[in-house]
Amino acid sequence: MVLDAEYGAPGTAEREAFRAEAEAFYAGQILRESRKEARMTQSELAQKLNVTKSYISRIENGLINPSVTVFYRIIEALGMRVEIVKPIA
Repeated sequence: MVLDAEYGAPGTAEREAFRAEAEAFYAGQILRESRKEARMTQSELAQKLNVTKSYISRIENGLINPSVTVFYRIIEALGMRVEIVKPIA
């Protein structure tokens, strides 16, 4: 498999690092698109959350993952909600 050759087998440190980086990037892109749909600048969102604009930028660029608390605050500030659903077995 291509991922195995590039990033190591599933469960290896290299593969887990790649997975974490990919998830951070994907989450950042979702937040960026949601912020833009809300017609809010990074500065406006940062001000609502009492964080810096660069912090929002780093999240949106997948460089960092916000804590769960900050993630929920971002979602709320953008007028969104998180829904957790138990899958049907």
